[in-house]
Amino acid sequence: MPAPTPVAHIRPATPADEPFIREVLPRLVAFGPPAWRDETQLKARDIAVLLETLHHPAPHSGVFLAEQQGQPVGVLHLTTSTDFYQQTQAHITDLAVMWAAEGQGVGRALLAFAETWALERGYRWLTLSVFAQNSRARAVYERAGFEPDMMSYVKVLPPTGRLQEEE
Repeated sequence: MPAPTPVAHIRPATPADEPFIREVLPRLVAFGPPAWRDETQLKARDIAVLLETLHHPAPHSGVFLAEQQGQPVGVLHLTTSTDFYQQTQAHITDLAVMWAAEGQGVGRALLAFAETWALERGYRWLTLSVFAQNSRARAVYERAGFEPDMMSYVKVLPPTGRLQEEE
């Protein structure tokens, strides 16, 4: 019986990791986003925001890679956000794992890393957002102790051909 593959080693990402990040981030929409969302725009925006953090690090954010046997298999993008009460909290902006590493505990390892990162900085909450249709990711998050909080509903309105003017 072969030796089990170690779950993952997690390290800070560097600009040299950009090709891998560009390769793995489309996994964020692989489940099939809602019909009213433009998949191309979602991918482009996710990559732009993550690369901004990668190339211009700030004290309260970071990009991290999970590796197995020296090869990158997952990415984690951590930032902070402010809640309704104006309290700062840690926020998982992006978490994606390569298809080949799925089901091997890489996502759980990245979530555990995010929790440690948040605790070390004194944050009270660790938040994330996930599309309601992404049932696989939601199940992983719930097994890791995340619970639903606020829910957003969307109603797609027909285009009017002009922007509504403020009164």
